[in-house]
Amino acid sequence: MAGIHVLLVEDDAKLARLTSDYLEHQGIAVTRAADGPAAIREGVRPDIDVVVLDLMLPGCDGFEVCRELRKTSHVPIIAVTARVEVADRVLGLELGADDYMTKPFAARELLARVHAVVRRARGKAGPPPRELTVGKLVLDVASLNASLDGRSLHLTSYEFALLRVLADHAGRVLSREQLLELAKGNADEAFDRSIDVRISRLRHKLGDDSRHPQLLKTIRGSGYMLTAGEDR
Repeated sequence: MAGIHVLLVEDDAKLARLTSDYLEHQGIAVTRAADGPAAIREGVRPDIDVVVLDLMLPGCDGFEVCRELRKTSHVPIIAVTARVEVADRVLGLELGADDYMTKPFAARELLARVHAVVRRARGKAGPPPRELTVGKLVLDVASLNASLDGRSLHLTSYEFALLRVLADHAGRVLSREQLLELAKGNADEAFDRSIDVRISRLRHKLGDDSRHPQLLKTIRGSGYMLTAGEDR
């Protein structure tokens, strides 16, 4: 993929240099930031295609950076940390990260994930661009914009990819494993609860009642299903 610009947020100078050297050798432009305030400042630049964000940072941590970026930007974020606690992963996803990697990681894996999130953000994954409609929900696949009854939903690229899969299969139950596969989730972050977190975020943005959802329904023991919600 041509013309990718990565913001690499990493306070370990040696790791940042090695990672940026590898990405640049693969034809990717890299801007580096070593702390939270710099990451927030650089992350809103319009020429940044993806943020590779270490969660343990001086100044303010990566969770705060993610929270601040999501106030004004839908730039794809790949969260990176040496910690493996599920709570950290869930919090990163809740704050709007599109992907998650644990250290140490292979440079080739990072490259593949950068390509994947940029491909989703540019609308180049899956069938040719088109518009999907499920009841009052409209997904513009070309622009990655989603609206419900004329109200923009402001989704992250992964949230859009997940909602698009559900819309493509509206009225059908999809298991967590099917959602991860069809939305191009990554195998080593594909623990079941990650999908639950993303579904919860989608419900919130759809304005769906989490206890009695009418649009994005939980089918106990089976998975999730998107409906037109005519009984709302």
